[in-house]
Amino acid sequence: MKHLIYLSVLLGFGFAAISQRAEGQVPSASSAAGPDQFHTMLASYCVTCHNTRLKTGGLVLDGLDIQAPANNADIWEKALRKLRAHQMPPPGSPQPEQKDADSFVAWMESALDARTKGPTAGYVPIQRLNRTEYAASVKMLLGVEINPKEVLPQDIRVEGFDNIADALSVSPAFLDQYISAARQVARLAVGNSNPRVTDVKYAVAANQNPRNPLPPGTRGGIAFQHNFPVDGDYQINIKDLAVGPYSNALETQSTLVIMIDGRMVFRQPIGGRTDLALVDRQAGTGRSQIMERFSKIPVHVEAGGHEVAVAFIDRSHVASDENFQFLEPYGGLTGGAAALNRRSELRGAVEIVGPFHPTGISETPSRALIFVCEPKAGEEAACANRITENLARRAFRRPVTAADMNRLMPFYERARRDGGSFDQGIEQVVAAVLASPQFLYRIIKGPKDTAPDTEFALTDLELASRLSFFLWNTGPDQEMLTLAETNQLTRPGMLEKQVRRMLADPKASSLVTSFAMKWLNLTDLDQVVPDPVLFPNFNDQLRQDFLAETEAFVGSVFSDDRSVLELLTANYTFLNERLARHYGVSGVFGPQLREVTLVEKERWGVLGKGAMLLRTSYGDRTSPVLRGAWVLDKIIGSPATPPPPDTATDLSQKAGEQPKTVRARLEQHRNKASCKMCHGVIDPIGLALENFDATGVWRTKDSQAKAPIDASTVLPNGVPINGVVELRAQLMDRPELFVRNVTERLMTYAVNRRLEYFDMPQVRAIVRGAARDNYRLSSLILGIVNSDAFRKQGPPSDANPKSSGAELTAAAATKR
Repeated sequence: MKHLIYLSVLLGFGFAAISQRAEGQVPSASSAAGPDQFHTMLASYCVTCHNTRLKTGGLVLDGLDIQAPANNADIWEKALRKLRAHQMPPPGSPQPEQKDADSFVAWMESALDARTKGPTAGYVPIQRLNRTEYAASVKMLLGVEINPKEVLPQDIRVEGFDNIADALSVSPAFLDQYISAARQVARLAVGNSNPRVTDVKYAVAANQNPRNPLPPGTRGGIAFQHNFPVDGDYQINIKDLAVGPYSNALETQSTLVIMIDGRMVFRQPIGGRTDLALVDRQAGTGRSQIMERFSKIPVHVEAGGHEVAVAFIDRSHVASDENFQFLEPYGGLTGGAAALNRRSELRGAVEIVGPFHPTGISETPSRALIFVCEPKAGEEAACANRITENLARRAFRRPVTAADMNRLMPFYERARRDGGSFDQGIEQVVAAVLASPQFLYRIIKGPKDTAPDTEFALTDLELASRLSFFLWNTGPDQEMLTLAETNQLTRPGMLEKQVRRMLADPKASSLVTSFAMKWLNLTDLDQVVPDPVLFPNFNDQLRQDFLAETEAFVGSVFSDDRSVLELLTANYTFLNERLARHYGVSGVFGPQLREVTLVEKERWGVLGKGAMLLRTSYGDRTSPVLRGAWVLDKIIGSPATPPPPDTATDLSQKAGEQPKTVRARLEQHRNKASCKMCHGVIDPIGLALENFDATGVWRTKDSQAKAPIDASTVLPNGVPINGVVELRAQLMDRPELFVRNVTERLMTYAVNRRLEYFDMPQVRAIVRGAARDNYRLSSLILGIVNSDAFRKQGPPSDANPKSSGAELTAAAATKR
């Protein structure tokens, strides 16, 4: 590139400059200052390094025409991001007055926003469904719930998201997994009236989390969704109730229950005088006799997916709730006596075996979605044709053609010729639809008369798919598909009506799990494993609580259509007993999450959430660097570049060395001039969060260094702060920075591509418009949906050739 900008080499990713310009006010070039004054400022503070001789960071500014910034919009947009966040000039260099820098940013943004020529939409190549979209589409299409992690491989992430089109290519081996998944889903959806007996185990450790809540009045168990293939008898085995060699776990009687769809199907006490005496007399034989009561438990269940819960009745067996909160019967299907020390590891499983004596297949939700007609004698082919057409229309997200039917019906016909039943023939059609490139891939073609290499508006059907995958992670439903087929979706007011309808639907929760949690990089908490010696109270259950709390919190802001600023400032969260105890919040009992008002401001918003604090730590200590970089990237929108190769980043202390605080250990890096350009702006933000340890516990003293925590710091803009509350106040002093970052991330997620320089004026316009509605989520979403970036397709660039690997693989799949 002629003017390659690489300001990140200079790093110094600093805290947001405090600007007096309101986001809703766009000053003109005639205000207070103009290009001449800015040319002088650039010459004094920028061109001294970024010139044709030095080319620092690969950037040359003395060759740019400041009178016509639109000619180099790509360079100026990147430079603005650094200046807006007070990242340039780097720490230690001469700095312009803040008002002059703010004035230049405001003027340059206004000049770039006034650009009338050039592209307004990027190019999105053909893309396959990622595994989350595949699972959501299968559920909507067939009513079958699958765990995508179990049937499909991990997708590549781009800027945190796994729905970016140019990363969603496919290899033949990858396609084989989709075909295998299609066959598995088809069997589950259609059912089999005479299946073989199988056993499925649900590990307690993998299924015990507050996102699968237990029924009210129970605790210490698990809940999960199980697909019963046919009406019939099944057996449930509960493996390992922690009835070990030490009998103290049996001293108190508890009651274990099994519930299916909220209906109790089994109830059995365990423990108490009789069981205790049995174990005392017969040891291992006695324990086996007790466990036999919880083996081969018979239940009769109709076909389909059902919610199964195995848990203990929540009944206190101690003097007070204060003591009871530390105990669960048998550790809650876990480690018996060890649970009393709150150090237990979950083990064991619930096993479902069957079916025995199958009696047929009931009208399951899946069959109701598939079998839109009942085959009558002599009319089976016509019914199969109708079923196929209905299924293909919903799966392909468009009207079905004769060519589609000619490809699909032979699967039914072949199964019947081979002696299969009507249901078996339909099962083959379902598998063929799910393996079809028309289902697995999304492609934008535009109107038939579209000129090559030009921008064009998406068709109503393409717009319906883009909108539905944006808000629901799946294809359009019947209402939107019908509107799109009749070209009614783009009528005035209709798109907004559909957006509001979709946001009110439970499927919009995908904006939490697939957008927000990935934007905030909180989906992989298992990447941080706290040292059990240093953090003995942390366990996998608490890790699950962290995730569930954050999802519930973000979900409440989104579902209630609140201002996105409340992600930083909300004075409430969602806690259960275990998490409340970890946070030091009293008066919360039981395993269910519930909304709790936070008295202490330190816990407000995402900065006080255990998920963020754990994810930005190491297993043995906090990391002001990781936490500061997280705030810069996820909140301010100015990600820090990784350190250069061979940079020393290990802060581990040598054996025998006097323990130091993390702050003291960081000083050895911050005192070096080459390191200060980065750490001088990253570390102050992270240091303000030092009162939280690596697992999110509030502390005032470093237990290893035996020294008080010092969370005071001076931000790069010169403002001194002390702790997370004052850090949050500084972030809220310029709220549009956070909103702009949310909008950029949301638009990236919506259009399935990285944003370009020509998208930035649209982002700023959306933020200005949303300011009038207090930055409600719906205002940002409507702004994105009405933008050219969302409603148009740009021509392919050299980096995005027309024939991508995904297109070639899709063509090959059709032949298969």
